Amino acid sequence: MKTYDAIIIGAGSIGTPTACFLAQKGLKVLVLEMRAASGQGDNKAAIGGVRATHSDPGKIQTCLESLDIYSTWKETYGFDVGWKPGGYCFPVYDEKIENMLKSLLPTQKKFGLNINWVDAHQVAEIVPGINKEGLRGGTYSPEDGQVSTLLAPIGFQREAQRHGAQFNFKEKVTGYLRDGDTITGVVTNKDKYAAGVVVLAAGADAAEHGPMLDLDIPVTPDTHEAGISAPVKHFLAPLIVDLRPGPEGKTVNFYFGQNNEGQIIFCYTPKELFIGTDRESQSEFMPIIANRMINLIPRLKNLLIRRIWRGCYPMTPDGVPIIDFAPNPKGLFLAVGMCGQGFMLGPGAGKNIASLIVDNKPVISDEANKFFRYDRDFYASKTEALK
Repeated sequence: MKTYDAIIIGAGSIGTPTACFLAQKGLKVLVLEMRAASGQGDNKAAIGGVRATHSDPGKIQTCLESLDIYSTWKETYGFDVGWKPGGYCFPVYDEKIENMLKSLLPTQKKFGLNINWVDAHQVAEIVPGINKEGLRGGTYSPEDGQVSTLLAPIGFQREAQRHGAQFNFKEKVTGYLRDGDTITGVVTNKDKYAAGVVVLAAGADAAEHGPMLDLDIPVTPDTHEAGISAPVKHFLAPLIVDLRPGPEGKTVNFYFGQNNEGQIIFCYTPKELFIGTDRESQSEFMPIIANRMINLIPRLKNLLIRRIWRGCYPMTPDGVPIIDFAPNPKGLFLAVGMCGQGFMLGPGAGKNIASLIVDNKPVISDEANKFFRYDRDFYASKTEALK
């Protein structure tokens, strides 16, 4: 039986960066992925936005790490992952939403995010062609950006392999090896492997491992739809998040941006969630999203839509990931429940996981890292958690 320092289950948004940073630290790493290649699960369903504009310190600081990694990847490693700067803008037309976003600014700034409230005139300059009627202003975080969800996994896998990491594709984990209350390795449909630590980064499939581990993994996937247009002339630098309730009463928010190829890529959060892993497209999606996009930026009415798809958001009860050693069984590290933000959290989370495993300390602040603990109260308010 082959032995490794670390086995990572899942070669997606979290697993592949984690393999990269563990291998860089000199560990002998094995990555097990049931699909045919890295990033072929819900990683490729993401629209590629990378922002630190979150409401809790853990996500803020982890995504700041991700932004630093993504924005310097080509310079550092010589491989283009499609980094496009331009920031994130949350335009506001409603007093309640304005007050909510402004209330987040002190926490966001405290934990290192460069973000400010800008007036309606500035929003109109940042987002050319935006509907100005009723526009109150918005928040703008200029250091956020966008990355190719197809290129990034290749970049991390290549760097991991350069440092000796092994990737086994089309290999599904079917069980775990134990010595008392300690995980000592895994069993797959092809072989058995021993390891000093096992990292579970299985995305929407994470909860399926709970029975094999005798562990409650509070992750429930729901699905969201996205799409992409034919390319048009570049005009939109930032990604846009519109928090207005849609007139059809079916959506909470939608978000979109223009990628390096000029395509408009977009997604929305349904008001009535689709629980489960059914990735079949819904007929309601395009009429709803088209109405929302044209209402916000009328010039988008002539877009030609090329493709739509659906992907999973692996949700925890409080909407915050679990990035922590399991209390039992020992030897298991949980990197699960990314809540649809795995792609933007991935590099920072991978760097943090590698530091926790090898150096026994996080790369983000202890105050921020505690939000990711497994043993937290998943139903406590974030105000209480910040105390």
